Amino acid sequence: MKATEANLLNFLRKSPQFVIPIYQRNYSWTATQCRQLWADLMRAGRDETVKAHFIGSIVYVERGLSSVTSQEALLVIDGQQRLTTSTLLIAALAKYFEVYNISELLGAFSKEKLRDRYLFDPNEDDDRRFKLILSETDKDTLLSLLQSTPLPAEASSRITENYALFQELIAANQSELEAICQGLAKLVIVDVSLDRAQDNPQLIFESMNSTGLELSQADLIRNYILMGLEPKLQTELYKTYWRPMERAFGQAAYVVHFDAFMRHYLTAKTGEIPNVRDVYVAFKVFARSLKGNTRDLVADIHAYASYYCAMALGTEVDAGIKQAFHDLRELKVDVAYPFLLDVYHDYKQGRLTSDEVLHIVRLIESYVFRRAICAIPTNSLNKTFAGMSRMLKKDFYYESVQAAFLLLPSYRRFPSDEEFQRDVKLRDLYNFRSRSYWLRRLENHGRKERVVVEDYTIEHILPQNQALSEEWQAELGTDWQRIQQDWLHTLGNLTLTGYNGEYSDHSFAYKRDQVTDKDGNPVGFAHSPLKLNLGLGKVKTWNEASIKARADRLAQDAAKVWAAPQLADDVLDAYRPVTAKSGQQYSLADHPYLATSPMRELFDALRKSLLALNPCVSEEFLKLYVAYKAETNFVDVVPQAKRLLLVLNVGIADIEDPKGLVRDISNIGSWGNGDVEIGLSSFQELPYVMGLIRQSFDRQMGGLQDA
Repeated sequence: MKATEANLLNFLRKSPQFVIPIYQRNYSWTATQCRQLWADLMRAGRDETVKAHFIGSIVYVERGLSSVTSQEALLVIDGQQRLTTSTLLIAALAKYFEVYNISELLGAFSKEKLRDRYLFDPNEDDDRRFKLILSETDKDTLLSLLQSTPLPAEASSRITENYALFQELIAANQSELEAICQGLAKLVIVDVSLDRAQDNPQLIFESMNSTGLELSQADLIRNYILMGLEPKLQTELYKTYWRPMERAFGQAAYVVHFDAFMRHYLTAKTGEIPNVRDVYVAFKVFARSLKGNTRDLVADIHAYASYYCAMALGTEVDAGIKQAFHDLRELKVDVAYPFLLDVYHDYKQGRLTSDEVLHIVRLIESYVFRRAICAIPTNSLNKTFAGMSRMLKKDFYYESVQAAFLLLPSYRRFPSDEEFQRDVKLRDLYNFRSRSYWLRRLENHGRKERVVVEDYTIEHILPQNQALSEEWQAELGTDWQRIQQDWLHTLGNLTLTGYNGEYSDHSFAYKRDQVTDKDGNPVGFAHSPLKLNLGLGKVKTWNEASIKARADRLAQDAAKVWAAPQLADDVLDAYRPVTAKSGQQYSLADHPYLATSPMRELFDALRKSLLALNPCVSEEFLKLYVAYKAETNFVDVVPQAKRLLLVLNVGIADIEDPKGLVRDISNIGSWGNGDVEIGLSSFQELPYVMGLIRQSFDRQMGGLQDA
């Protein structure tokens, strides 16, 4: 590798042709970066004391072997953005000289000199005459700008926008053309040339982008896959797989979604959820573990990307599945994408019918919505879906998905109909994060002619106005304030209408029978075509009993819309994990130190506090200790004669112990599971010890959260 400082214009003039490899993206800086370059350029041009302004490095390797008669093009490894941006700036300045017929400035700047020294090589033909060659649409966009020809249909937006920005800045500073030229002449880069025989372009590329500021995780992955290949294979794989994949995402969505897709892809493939900042590192580990070739890997990524686009970007062609995916997106259930990628892959492989896929998507939707209504923490969802595919019996696919949901442990549970109906009647649904979603699903369930819920507004049958009219107070009774507070935003009191203004805070009887449209047609509840308003025309009085009765009916409907899986007990039993039979079951009686006071009383108090932490906590008596589990053991209690020895499943560095009472046992053999030990010998110590145990529990539960 050879690195030297060089004036940008001299560097461009002396170099043959630069080719940006097909695996590179982001060919130009952002508008903010372009404006900063312009500010620096103008400062250097206006101030004679500023001799140079450094804009970064350009790293390249010869594309092939050069000869005396033919200089080979230079393949850019890093610095493509500053190179492209500089080219756009020079092109915009050359265009200005041309439009305003400016002959020459400072003896070195004219339309001809700018074009023939830095943008074109007049001695070459075809593509070789251009100093900079991008790829695909980006190439066509740049060449169209340089040649003043019509832009391609799918023009690169950043290139066209930045070119226009430089044109605008030049026009706004036309009185300082000499300063512009002076500043351009002072731009300096570091010219880094690699030796193809000795330098590893991929390693150099990684080290120069180690901060992760310029490239996304997906960009790094693409470069990792393609950079080390021979140019012919590189081009083939890019055109056959990668470029179609980019097109499927679309120019804007690629930037937003592709990193997320790669994370979901790796989760689906490995069962492990990479940290959002470490997707590239995880991908390299995954890629190195594969036995197939690069073509197989790229083809697989391409296939899974099409599945992701169907789910996340609305490209699914089956109408039913497409609507179900839309509902998942509205509910923001992207944590399920790793599992759904596997499901969709099996669908494409013929292991599932479209109806089965639809049922699975609807089960996922029901699971997530029910848990949200029941206010069950979401921190286990990503781990639940990351490993679900590996739990299935794929010869009984849909049945095993239902079983997987039904057998989830308590804190991951699929809420029952009883639990869901109870909570959906009491939950504040007006301020629920996906209000339009649940209204639309409830209204349109079973309809062939769908109602566009967005054309309606949400209506509180009992008004929100705290200063209720005397008529409403009389209808509700003396306890009207409590009734309004308890039931205002709940299922039984909410509906849809297209006549919110006409309903206003009028009495229930008026809303039911007397509201009319501008033509005098009745449009009250009694005449509404909406399913949500069925039965309201027959209600005589709107009070607490009426709200509860309607909530009961709608809750039953909701349990059908967001249905729970149903399997016969004997079928479900076949899916239950087979537990190893030890030949002996242990109980409290097997721990003699807990047979009498004072240890028994202390243990009972500790036990009560542990089981109260969360409904998911379970207790298991073993021969030498008692285990308390959530996902796995978070504390084990070893009964002793004068104390309870507690082993916490947490590292010594991860626990906050201001009194310094815990002991590090990571290198010491002990009963129980964990690296931290503490003794409990009195009731006075219990609150502090529970604070330590809570840290172990919270860490385990928090470890299920998205990294």
